[in-house]
Amino acid sequence: MSEFVLLNNWGTDVSPFHAGEQEAQQRAGVRDVAESMGRRGIRRFMPEQHREFFAAQPFLVIGGVDASGQPWATLRASSPGFVSSPDARTLRIEGGALAGDPLAAAWREGAQLGALGIELRTRRRNRVNGVVRSVQGDTLQVEVMQSFGNCPKYIQSRTPSFIERNAAATRAQPEIATHLSSADRELLASADTFFIASANLSEEAGVGKGGDVSHRGGAPGFVRVDDANTLTTPDYSGNRFFNTIGNLVHDPRAGLLVIDFATGDLLYLAVRAEIIWDGDELAAFAGAQRLVRFHVDEVRRSRGALPFQWSAVELAPQFLPKVRESA
Repeated sequence: MSEFVLLNNWGTDVSPFHAGEQEAQQRAGVRDVAESMGRRGIRRFMPEQHREFFAAQPFLVIGGVDASGQPWATLRASSPGFVSSPDARTLRIEGGALAGDPLAAAWREGAQLGALGIELRTRRRNRVNGVVRSVQGDTLQVEVMQSFGNCPKYIQSRTPSFIERNAAATRAQPEIATHLSSADRELLASADTFFIASANLSEEAGVGKGGDVSHRGGAPGFVRVDDANTLTTPDYSGNRFFNTIGNLVHDPRAGLLVIDFATGDLLYLAVRAEIIWDGDELAAFAGAQRLVRFHVDEVRRSRGALPFQWSAVELAPQFLPKVRESA
């Protein structure tokens, strides 16, 4: 038996990547490496440690699309155990919906869903992409189509603990606008973390069809607010899969989620992405391999929606000041 077959956790000859992802990999010069790593690292089931990990988390980041096909990144939060795994091909999300969730009305049988379990304290994260097979109230049963882990790079460490939110505030409707307010811009300019949802729902995508949600981290200020409708962010070296960038090559629409860790506010943005592959602009962002410019179409702020308070942040090692070695 060849080494390739032994390491092929994907379990099929069809590539785990759709054409947009392959195009991005090719442009970045990592196509062959990405294909090999993808076949080894992406599974069509969840390993036992991933199943245990999801069940231990108090929140889950979710990506999906609304009725118009616009992706949104959102999350659910509840006591650990609200996410469970009846078997290695099934993820069950029971409750945890928050006020103002832009995907609240989007879930139906057959809907594509991306999920990210992330433990900020330990910088551990695992991903699942799948298809909703049943909806009962706030409970979603998801068939897993892709499962894989990510490295701890760029994750800022902080620990959540549950707090009681004002009941009226948790039922309040989100504030909706077509541009960023001064408070939105201030939050974004100081952010060190956001989440991004994207999707490729074309039938041509084959086994690569689906929704996806991913983490982005940087030193405070890594999100540059260009104006009330434009943001620019660096794209750092990652796992070489180009899941997000590949989806954006196919469909530039994306959804961003920014957590205000001080207030529990959730800032949701519906955006169109423009990928800047090279050029002089990259010099403004240390370590950037490319940039992504987001054109904001809709802004939603849900005040006090997240029932956590957070410990002080510890920046990821990649963003700590370099200690100069003595001669």
